[in-house]
Amino acid sequence: MEITDIRVRRVTTEGKLKAYVTVTFDNSFVVHNVKVIEGKNGAFIAMPSRKTKNGEYKDVAHPISSEFRGKLQDMILGEFDKTPDETHTEKAN
Repeated sequence: MEITDIRVRRVTTEGKLKAYVTVTFDNSFVVHNVKVIEGKNGAFIAMPSRKTKNGEYKDVAHPISSEFRGKLQDMILGEFDKTPDETHTEKAN
């Protein structure tokens, strides 16, 4: 499976959330709302999730292997670093 497109939408609010990302795989499947978050040890990605009835968050979609997750994170953070602050920016909810 190849990552064929990554679109970064930076957020303008203060806080740890830095961007929402849309990732396309094999020009055939898209995943919206991957988040770029600034952590204590640098930026990382968080997969789209939803809150369950008991208050926990569960990923809606996520990589199966740590190898692919690393590749995905590296590619997303690479695109995030190339995206100027004033380009593709929106307010966080």
